[in-house]
Amino acid sequence: MKHIILITGAGKGIGRAIALEFAKAAKYNPDFKPVLVLSSRTRSDLDALARECQAEGAETDIITADLSKIDEVLQLADHIINRYGTIDCLVNNAGVGRFKPLEELTEEDFDVTMNTNLKGTFFLTQALFASMQKRGSGHIFFITSVAAEKAFETSSIYSMSKFGQRGLVEALRLHARKCNVRITDVMPGAVVTPMWGEVSDEMQAVMMRPEDIATPVVQAYFQPARTTVEEIVLRPTGGDL
Repeated sequence: MKHIILITGAGKGIGRAIALEFAKAAKYNPDFKPVLVLSSRTRSDLDALARECQAEGAETDIITADLSKIDEVLQLADHIINRYGTIDCLVNNAGVGRFKPLEELTEEDFDVTMNTNLKGTFFLTQALFASMQKRGSGHIFFITSVAAEKAFETSSIYSMSKFGQRGLVEALRLHARKCNVRITDVMPGAVVTPMWGEVSDEMQAVMMRPEDIATPVVQAYFQPARTTVEEIVLRPTGGDL
């Protein structure tokens, strides 16, 4: 059975790892035939990822989109519905962060972060949830952060956006429970991804890796339809960094 799975921010980091984990899962689940719709801003990243996913036996579809731009968000949603007629799983992974002391943050930092993490995520979810709601099934993952419930000094705007995503998760869940759609909030702590920039070997040694997040996400998807993993919180063993 084909499963239409859209992963935003798929080109790097956690999104890339989730795509590969879904692709690998096809080998061990004979009834699971993933169609991985891979989206990010950089085509070359998606091309490389698609080849890896195809090597694992998954079907792929690539569409570049900048989720800070509402027209591209709506084009992405339209592409899914027009091409496939429905969607089984949305992984809201795309996100940006500007990490500076409070007094150094600018209006541009604010707009870029909020337009991607909140505005883009909201309108993409709104558009695709309607299809799930009508069909009475589906699964939406939000890759938020531990910063969705705990503020950090250099993460003022980022934490605002993630607290906002958590509000969306909770509100959406009220609607989703009425139509058998599963909602999972994934809150990772420090993960070695490009968002962190240059990280010392010493710090990398205590951080999580993208595949540490991807594995429980895919496991949550394969839970029986009667069961929802509502939250996944993952931190480095030594705590927040």
